[in-house]
Amino acid sequence: MNNFYIKATADSPEVNFDFDNHILHIAGEAYPENAVKFFYPIITNLNNYLQATSEREIAVNFHLIYFNSASTKMLHSIFGLLNKNAQSNMNHIVVNWHHDEEDDTVLEFCMELKEDFHWLEFITIGTISAH
Repeated sequence: MNNFYIKATADSPEVNFDFDNHILHIAGEAYPENAVKFFYPIITNLNNYLQATSEREIAVNFHLIYFNSASTKMLHSIFGLLNKNAQSNMNHIVVNWHHDEEDDTVLEFCMELKEDFHWLEFITIGTISAH
């Protein structure tokens, strides 16, 4: 399976799925004009990878500093895929959730995901932003 990479832009995050090493990375800001169009290839590639992967530890490094409501819906789809896979394919999926300690919104979203997706292990990693 080929690794998957999207370079960050002003309104979309960097996506670096290193399938060979089972490390998925999403970082930056997510408010693309068309969230469905942007996230579709991400979800497709992720789904293909997850269907071909079992009994692995998968690290998801998540560091979005901003995301709009349309992106939130797509992120729910991503975490839903991960959760379903952890449940059925016996992968251990660890979500390393990076957030600015002063940004309650991003942390609250993580807590909501943690409640909704029980098969994922969430580790919150707070950082202090430079002002």
